[in-house]
Amino acid sequence: MTSPGIRRKRFQPSVRATDLARRQSRFWSRVLLGGLAVLGWHWAAVGCGQSRFDQARERMVQEAIIGAGIKNPRVIEAMRTTPRHEFVPLNQRQYAYLDMALPIGEGQTISPPFIVAYMTEQLDPQPTDRVLEIGTGSGYQAAVLSPLVKEVYTIEIIESLARRAAQTLKRLKYDNVFVKAGDGYLGWPEKAPFDKIIVTCSPEKVPPPLVEQLREGGRMIIPLGQRYQQIFYLLKKENGQLVQEALKPALFVPMTGQAEKLRTVQPDPAKPAIVNGDFEQATGDPPEPVGWHYLRQVTWQQDTKAPSGQHYIRFSNSHPGRPAQALQGFAVDGRKVSSLEVSVWVRGEEIRPGPNGELPALVILFYDEKRQPAGEALLGPWRGSFDWQQERRQMPVPQRAREAILRIGLFGAVGELSVDHLRLQGTEK
Repeated sequence: MTSPGIRRKRFQPSVRATDLARRQSRFWSRVLLGGLAVLGWHWAAVGCGQSRFDQARERMVQEAIIGAGIKNPRVIEAMRTTPRHEFVPLNQRQYAYLDMALPIGEGQTISPPFIVAYMTEQLDPQPTDRVLEIGTGSGYQAAVLSPLVKEVYTIEIIESLARRAAQTLKRLKYDNVFVKAGDGYLGWPEKAPFDKIIVTCSPEKVPPPLVEQLREGGRMIIPLGQRYQQIFYLLKKENGQLVQEALKPALFVPMTGQAEKLRTVQPDPAKPAIVNGDFEQATGDPPEPVGWHYLRQVTWQQDTKAPSGQHYIRFSNSHPGRPAQALQGFAVDGRKVSSLEVSVWVRGEEIRPGPNGELPALVILFYDEKRQPAGEALLGPWRGSFDWQQERRQMPVPQRAREAILRIGLFGAVGELSVDHLRLQGTEK
């Protein structure tokens, strides 16, 4: 429903705005692949001295780890001393200390540093712990855990990634980390029981073998749910049963192997859609909108005069360059869907560009079947102060697209951006 008196406005960008949007979209497609990015860190790292990496890592820790709420001093120190650039491909090293996911090959990614720190903190690692990790990937999470616990046993289902991670960990002398190629659904029974288990890929339900291999009194953190709608759960084993606590929304690559065979809910890439685009559903304290991930400087607002329902979200930023954003993934097959009709209601208050000219916008990044970038589209940008208005755009879907991530926010700009009634609908070929 549209509130009385609200002006409907179809988006008709000027040539200048369109050029700016195109330039910003291509910049964001490089910098915002996995979440938060501090734009001032965009420098060519290949060939830079070690001190340059150290400086970037320290800034990452201050802004994206401590600044985002991580408090455990041991976890913070592990993030400060773990060389993330050693765990990403050479062509990605310039982005190593941005808080973003990065492709590592074989359709897999290395998690954003904040997510690594968050999961590690929730695990509450102790020096005597034996930890099982499911989803080795590049080995970065295992490396962060290494100085915090006694032993880390990590399993990767893709053999080439397992070999590469083992070589990297050995070269960097993480001698208490042990890598195995295999299906993480089955765990590592020969080395069980484990004091802690960390799962860095998403099954629909908790694999029973992992429950069996968790020691009484142990803890497990795991993202559970549908392909693009997951929630972190902290599980504690008490009297042989799991006591679960829902934490915050997450977005991980799926657990493959046996876990994927048992999945009952699959996304339909021929019918792309956004969940909770009216922002009427929220959980937690403070409340966060259901279905939206990697939220930065976002508040859930209540207002009977909102464009749709009684709630909306508001991004606020007073520090130029500091991200304020929300994202959501969805399935879309470019062989079946020719375009996306995207509409959103926005309101701006004293919006000014960030230090690199950043302005708020809605950005969709498309990925192919190997999770490599396949294209991008943008609605916006917006600036200044304006009342609620509707913006729309028909966005072409690249032929090789198989999934996408929608991001909306200030992206380093200063001011406030309110968002409501976000809709997305595909046009079939």
